[in-house]
Amino acid sequence: MSAVLEVQGLSKSFGGIHAVKNVSLSIEPGELLALIGPNGAGKSTCFNLIAGQLKPDSGTVRLAETNIEGKAPREIWRLGVGRTFQIASTFGSMTVCENVQMAFLSLYRQTWTTAKLVGDCYRAESMALLDRLGVADQADRTCALLAYGDVKRVELAIALVNEPRLLLMDEPTAGMAPAEREDLMRLTSELVAERQMGVLFTEHDMDAVFGHSHRIMVLDRGQIISQGRPDEVRADPEVRRIYLGDEMPVELVTP
Repeated sequence: MSAVLEVQGLSKSFGGIHAVKNVSLSIEPGELLALIGPNGAGKSTCFNLIAGQLKPDSGTVRLAETNIEGKAPREIWRLGVGRTFQIASTFGSMTVCENVQMAFLSLYRQTWTTAKLVGDCYRAESMALLDRLGVADQADRTCALLAYGDVKRVELAIALVNEPRLLLMDEPTAGMAPAEREDLMRLTSELVAERQMGVLFTEHDMDAVFGHSHRIMVLDRGQIISQGRPDEVRADPEVRRIYLGDEMPVELVTP
């Protein structure tokens, strides 16, 4: 089975600062890969290089058989890459369903203006996604009225509109209560298995990382210092020294 994402020798500097230095990784269909590390390790820069917000100084990024490094974010999205952000953003004055409908309109290159309501365009498709993500009952509420955990689910629905082969999730549980975090990560794991998409995610909640990822890569100062199964990374002395701390138990129940 070929990799969904293949990154080789990815590097990016800002002046004299090497934000990302010679990073290589791959993700298989149906795999959750966690990218963790201290603040300033280069995680968000890696995401932005893969998703097209930044152009790499060197290295290659392949989505299946297609080179995507240097392409614009909208091109990469149309090739099958979805993304959620650390701070979820939706159109607060529009309903939950309308937010997802807008993503479908964009996907199919249909024009929309403030003078034209979305109406029933792609409502059935949007409702199917919202139902799968557990927020169909909120469909006709404006996003501004939602609890933050539900906004995160709406953002995930929007990210799934293009049926991504690869989903990038930047701190998906940030700002959520512990129970909401677990629910969202469990849902993500189910979607990965159902759709056989690859997921690359960053996260500071170690319960989410070690409880749901299949593999983990650890960045420090732009370089990979460790990678492997959750139990292997958790027991790595260098990772514990730099990031996890000795107080974190080594025992782990893998997903």
